Amino acid sequence: MEALTTSTAIVALAEVGDKTQLLAIVLATRFRKPLPIVLGILFATLANHFLAALLGATAAAFLDDIWFRFAVAVGFVAMGLWTLVPDKLDDDDAPRPSRYGPFLTTLVAFFIVEMGDKTQIATIALGARFNDALAVTVGTTLGMMIANVPAVFLGNELIKRVPLDVVRMIAAALLVATGVALFIQTLGIW
Repeated sequence: MEALTTSTAIVALAEVGDKTQLLAIVLATRFRKPLPIVLGILFATLANHFLAALLGATAAAFLDDIWFRFAVAVGFVAMGLWTLVPDKLDDDDAPRPSRYGPFLTTLVAFFIVEMGDKTQIATIALGARFNDALAVTVGTTLGMMIANVPAVFLGNELIKRVPLDVVRMIAAALLVATGVALFIQTLGIW
C-alpha cells in the first residue's frame, strides 16, 4: 500500500506544470474531445510507467546492495531539485495536426513526451525503491490522471488558478524527503 500511495502522491504533485500536463491542455484545446484524450493519457501512461517501474524493480533485484540503495536515494533528491525547475512545452513537443484522431494522437504523443520526463524517471526510482512494478504503475498512473484529467477539462483556467511554485515546492520536498528517508534507512539508523 505504501508503494501505491507514495507513487500516487509523488507523481500527482510532480506532474502539475509538467510538459505532459501542458500537452494535455494543448490536445484538449485542439481536439475538444475530452474522453478520447483522457483514455489516450491513461493507456500511454500505463504502458510507459509499467516499463519504467519494471526497469526499476528489475534493477533493484539485480543490484540489491548498499551502493545501489544510496544511488536511488540520491536519485530521489536530484529529482526533487529537478522538480523546482519549471517545464515548458517546446514547439517540437507539441503534436502536429493528425488524421488519426484524438485518442491515437494523445496515446502516441504522451508516450513519447513522457520518455525521459521527470515522472518517468521518478517511476523508475519508485520501482527500484519498492520493488513492486504493479503497485508503482497503478500509483504513478493514478497520479498522472489526478493531475491531467482536470487539465483536459479545465485547461488554461486551471494553470491560472493553481500556484505552480507552491505545488513544485511540495513535490520537491516530498521527493527529497523520500530520498533522505531511504538514505537513513539504508544506513540502518531508522
